[in-house]
Amino acid sequence: MIKIFLPYQYVIVTLIGFTVMLLLSGFSYKKIATNTLEKSPSKANFYDLKAMSIDNEEISFEQFKGKKVLIVNVATKCGYTYQYEGMQKLNDLYGDKVAVLGFPANDFLFQESGSNESIAEFCETVFGVTFQMFKKITTKGKKQSSVYTWLSDSSLNGWNDQKPTWNFCKYLIDENGELVAFFDSRVKPLSKEITSLL
Repeated sequence: MIKIFLPYQYVIVTLIGFTVMLLLSGFSYKKIATNTLEKSPSKANFYDLKAMSIDNEEISFEQFKGKKVLIVNVATKCGYTYQYEGMQKLNDLYGDKVAVLGFPANDFLFQESGSNESIAEFCETVFGVTFQMFKKITTKGKKQSSVYTWLSDSSLNGWNDQKPTWNFCKYLIDENGELVAFFDSRVKPLSKEITSLL
């Protein structure tokens, strides 16, 4: 006997499949990773990194010496896009000692398919973004940017191999250029988990 699924049953089956996929991928438990090992200094210097700003200007990370740095992979069509607001508030409150850096990426369900120009316009008009935004990059795979290679390779940063699990994952670097923590998308920019480390 052939079983016929009604439209709502397809939705239920799809949701169950998606939930199982998230559980198997570790999305449900990889919330925060911090360097709890005995201090293992970076093997490659964070301040040697460079990236192109969304306005097409080369930015040397050397300018962030003496500040903590929060790096976030962002997207304009994601369920977490509202976190731009928290990133801007974090920048407003702690900008004297923390540099917030946004890296647009189209790595998860094509949620950042726009051009650099449209991304910049969206960020400015919708969220009033004034923190440093960069050109669209890739956070994983063969075309991974040098910034995300450093962030997710323990042979370079000293301890962490965690790549972004979704949009709006966060990496915190201390004022000496050492990676200190990874936070998944669910950890908001102004959460105690982040602000307690600033």
